[in-house]
Amino acid sequence: MSYNFYGWENSGHVRAVSHGFPGIITPCDMYTALLHVWCEYTCTPRLRHEWTPDNPTLGQCAITAFLAQDIFGGHVYGVPLEAGNVHCYNFVDGYTFDLTSEQFGGESLSYFGNPEQSRAAHFMRTEKRERYEYLRDELRKHCVQSQES
Repeated sequence: MSYNFYGWENSGHVRAVSHGFPGIITPCDMYTALLHVWCEYTCTPRLRHEWTPDNPTLGQCAITAFLAQDIFGGHVYGVPLEAGNVHCYNFVDGYTFDLTSEQFGGESLSYFGNPEQSRAAHFMRTEKRERYEYLRDELRKHCVQSQES
């Protein structure tokens, strides 16, 4: 499988610190598994009308970045976007990766000097916390089922 998310080239240096997701060792493993889990429901509500299986990472950034933090540790940062929104990504052990960068097509984002994101602040929004919990639970189910087959 080929990967196009930001930081994929060095993501093999990042290793899971949580083993609650069988088969996920690197961010590439997580990305591959998430392709089976991301869906319209996990997409942020304001973008759901644009979500398609052809662009599965659309509107998935915060919940994906915080789930990656659960698995790999590190920090979640946010690229400031229009209208006060932020695009979340991960920084672990000196490596930056953004599992949902493909939603921007060829647009370049700056992954330097951005503010750290607070899980508590993001999850104050009930719908976001519920989407995160759904994504986490579905990813775990997918990983367990993949190990059993």
